[in-house]
Amino acid sequence: MNRDQFWVTDEQFSKIQPHLPTDTRGKERVDDLRVISGIVHVLKSGGRWVDAPPDYGPRKTLYNRFVRWAAKGVWTTLFEELARAGGPTAEVLIDSSAVKAHRCAAGGKGGKKSQAIGRSRGGRTTKIHALTDAQCRPLAFMLTGGNIADCTAGATLLERLPDCDILHADKGYDANELLRQVEDKGVMPNIPPKANRKWKNCFSPFLYRNRNAIERMFCRLKDFRRVATRYDRNAINYLATVCLAATVSYWL
Repeated sequence: MNRDQFWVTDEQFSKIQPHLPTDTRGKERVDDLRVISGIVHVLKSGGRWVDAPPDYGPRKTLYNRFVRWAAKGVWTTLFEELARAGGPTAEVLIDSSAVKAHRCAAGGKGGKKSQAIGRSRGGRTTKIHALTDAQCRPLAFMLTGGNIADCTAGATLLERLPDCDILHADKGYDANELLRQVEDKGVMPNIPPKANRKWKNCFSPFLYRNRNAIERMFCRLKDFRRVATRYDRNAINYLATVCLAATVSYWL
């Protein structure tokens, strides 16, 4: 094994294996541990699939396995199952991070064809919206175009809010409808009020001081160069990239 290349350990693979597809037809599937290690290596390095080291086997196998399992939802389901097994949390944090879309990610314009790419101040970007616990561990992800407001996307993402006591968010989420949505779930929203608010909601700066945990989570995810820059034209593939990076970084 080359020390400069990423390899999933036997202990890590034992956590992954129960969530992998078992309905193999025809020829026996190429070694999952080696192929998944190769996929993660490509995501970390940011290189092209065709440039993957030969130690991981045929490059086409790496690409086909990643794309086919992304379409089936294997990578997102793997992340969600491991995150759910992490147990309950008292505090949940919500935020988003913008990612530049490379020119090779260009797709159709408008509607579903936009593939979660929008035009904002930074050009063509994608926003990764996330929920995490106070230990930086991600719980849920959602993609939108970079031009979508946090409070708009947050209302959709908060439908997946797990049981908790407090939700921390920045001023971008200070909207009446969103506050009511959180309170209806029996959760206390700890969100700093905007300066132009006449009625200011209850806010604790002491509790809010640990909100940077979600910022640290995004920084660690962006150590994967295929997360830091979006190369995938298909939004499903890019979401799979984010979920697999989160799984390797936090849940294995």
